[in-house]
Parts: sequence; structure tokens; C-alpha cells
Amino acid sequence: SELDNVDKPISIYASSKKANELMAHSYNHLFGLRSTGLRFFTVYGPWGRPDMAMYIFAQKILRGEPISVYNFGKMNRDFTYIDDIVSGIISSIEKNFNLEVFNLGNNVSESLMDVVSIIESKIGKTASISYEPMQPGDVISTFADIEKSKSMLGFLPKTNIKQGISYFLDWYLDYIKS
Repeated sequence: SELDNVDKPISIYASSKKANELMAHSYNHLFGLRSTGLRFFTVYGPWGRPDMAMYIFAQKILRGEPISVYNFGKMNRDFTYIDDIVSGIISSIEKNFNLEVFNLGNNVSESLMDVVSIIESKIGKTASISYEPMQPGDVISTFADIEKSKSMLGFLPKTNIKQGISYFLDWYLDYIKS
């Protein structure tokens, strides 16, 4: 929830997000600059970052290379398809709230192993998995409470994980051919 206390982040990534929200607050206080903070939850889709799990898993499974799965596969993520994120961004721009923070996520915490299974099924290959311990600064599970985003932005993600992975892999398989 946007109301959860995030004053003691456990990673540099989380610290940078909190710092950005604090700077926005200061700019608002000092200069009256309107700002809306958007907290994205594991965004994936066409033209996504190649350092994210969805991209890495697809690439390595296709090549027959092992994928690293942390916390021995006992992890969940709130994966959010890019089109749903864009919808939330557009709404936040149109609404132009003064100093608000919104979670933009799919509102479902998916098992990482289920995600691997969906990718395997769509690609038609079984992943070689290297189970690894938890990485420092990582969390076991993410889940976006989007009640505030629903009520104030009209945000309602439409893409479930199976659809989103299918859309992503259709794009990815076409992309690597070119």
C-alpha cells in the first residue's frame, strides 16, 4: 500500500525510489511543483529491459542455457504488462494531482516458478534451472495494493500473466529474427 512505511529500505534500488519521492515533496514545498509519483511493479512487455527476468528467461530458455532462479524458486512477483502501466501513466498525467503517490501493478502476486512454466509452455522448451540462494537486498514477494490507483486514477489492469507472457514472447520471437 502507498500508506506502508518505506523509511528503512533494504536495497539501493528501494532507497533511490524513496529519495525520489522525498525530493518531489521538497520541490512541491519550495516551488509549488505539482508531482505524481508512480510505483511500478515488475513491468514487462515488448521493448522491455533486457536485464529483467522475463527477458533473460526467454533468451536463455531458447538458447538452452541455464536460468538462475533465486531463493530456490520460492519467490513471487506482481508482474505488470506494459500496456497496463501506460494506461496508469496517461491517467496520472490527465488527472495532474498535487503530490500523490500511486502503485501501478497487476494486483496479483505470481509464483516465479509458474512464470517459468508459462514461458516453457509457450516456447516449447524446458528450462535448465540453477536454483540459487536469495540475493542481498531482494524480497521474497511483491504485491501492489492498487485500491488508491483504482479510485483516484481509474486504474484497472486488464492483462493477466498468461496473456502478457504470450504477447511478450510473440514480440520477442519476432524481434530476435530481425
